[in-house]
Amino acid sequence: MTRGMKRLFSAVLSLVLLLALGPVQGAASEPEKKSVFGFYLDTVIQLTAYIEDDEPLRDALDECERYEQLLSRTVEGSDVWRINHADGSPVTVSEDTLQILETARQISELSNGAFDVSIAPVSTLWDFTSGEVVLPDADTLENAAALVDYTKIQIEGDTVTLPQGMMIDLGGIAKGYIADAVKDYLVERGVESAILSFGGSNIATIGLKPDGSPWRIGIQDIDLPTGAYMLVSQNFGGSTVTSGIYERGFDLDGVYYHHLLDSETGWPVQNELASVTIFSESSMLGDALSTTAFVLGTEAGTELIESLDGVEALFIARDRSVTCTSGAGQYLPE
Repeated sequence: MTRGMKRLFSAVLSLVLLLALGPVQGAASEPEKKSVFGFYLDTVIQLTAYIEDDEPLRDALDECERYEQLLSRTVEGSDVWRINHADGSPVTVSEDTLQILETARQISELSNGAFDVSIAPVSTLWDFTSGEVVLPDADTLENAAALVDYTKIQIEGDTVTLPQGMMIDLGGIAKGYIADAVKDYLVERGVESAILSFGGSNIATIGLKPDGSPWRIGIQDIDLPTGAYMLVSQNFGGSTVTSGIYERGFDLDGVYYHHLLDSETGWPVQNELASVTIFSESSMLGDALSTTAFVLGTEAGTELIESLDGVEALFIARDRSVTCTSGAGQYLPE
């Protein structure tokens, strides 16, 4: 992404969050609102807090950069890069990477592989960002899909071993992990009221707004440009994460191809859904579960989320119908 595009994304995201935050009552007597921007893991990050000095926010951006150097598949020397280039040899990794991989494995087991971080042989064959409308070769994609198998990721102590030819990509869970880590970091620095946006679709908050009201988080309209909301949800200091087909994709011969891929076939999931939003305390769980529930579809996705404590979901179908889990109403103001 060019520098100019990054500035444009920042401007758009700033407007989106201003709309989501809504008017603040009694602003004159409240701490000043400070915001910082960064671009890490191919994502525009905006950290906004009500504090006197933005130093904690700037330091938090440094943490984002540190995590990118650790977790990005494309950064040479990162944990993920070393695992993917080890030719089947064990690789010693950080505690952060181990935690992510352990959580990813649990979600893979819960969903019978609907979520699988070993998707990289498949996902690297797709190009949803360049503007070119090209499908991968079908035979090549089939062969790549045969390499996707989370059960073959071996974790022993602080080492990870991947069979030769396999690759992992933490893009479906790492932003959530980083959001949780940055949130904890800012709380330790004394921040009591903040909204943290990782790409606009992954939101974590600290506490409530200064006036004591919940944060208002827009849920993207599936048929309109970024910043147009279909619904507005509430966040009480937790996480709101959405995965949708509108984020990255292209049309070809009457079919819309998007970035949410079927780990068995390698092709984009073609079901009734357009997006899934997860409400949870952990952004890492929300990040992974939003993808997982989408791949499973409304019925099986609802069943999975209902089986988990402290997690709720909102499913938006392509026909704009909305399905919620039993406790999701608390996040949707009347």
